[in-house]
Amino acid sequence: MASDTAPTTTIPPATIPPELAEFRRSIDNIDSALIHLLAERFKCTRKVGELKARLDLPPADPAREAQQVARLRALAVSADLAPEFAETFLNFLVKEVIRHHEGIRKGVA
Repeated sequence: MASDTAPTTTIPPATIPPELAEFRRSIDNIDSALIHLLAERFKCTRKVGELKARLDLPPADPAREAQQVARLRALAVSADLAPEFAETFLNFLVKEVIRHHEGIRKGVA
């Protein structure tokens, strides 16, 4: 994915260095795993949303979300990943989960 400010050039496939090709294969494998993990995560959060709807609990749980932010920021530090990135990523996921939970509650999901 190119940024708006970086020049875009295409490397002809025949000229891609083997080391770059190997890195790209690894990245592609990791991306595939991430998609499958996210799908599993959303299957679980869907069940949570259904349970919350049955029990008349709110879609959002700010205390749980704060705990998760702290936990993932700490994990990020130990994994040599920017904690700000981990928090931004989690906030994106939580926003989507809450949207799903609201849809479940309304009977539209």
